[in-house]
Amino acid sequence: MFLKDVETHEGTGPYSDLIRRARQTQVPPSGLWHLFAFKPEMTNALAQLTQAAMRGPSPLSPGMRELIAALTSRRNQCVF
Repeated sequence: MFLKDVETHEGTGPYSDLIRRARQTQVPPSGLWHLFAFKPEMTNALAQLTQAAMRGPSPLSPGMRELIAALTSRRNQCVF
């Protein structure tokens, strides 16, 4: 989904820097990066939750968790 205000926003911070670097190398930036750059005060908690879920202690390796996320996205017809 394209949200003009979100995807054209020029913010500051680490996600805005990632977007700029991706564009400089002609790589399309992740849509999630746009959301994180648009409202960082609202998305910091989401970033921490995601890191904990994907990289925190678990009987599953981070690679297996990534694979599950990719499969789930594919089954939901969502670009991973």
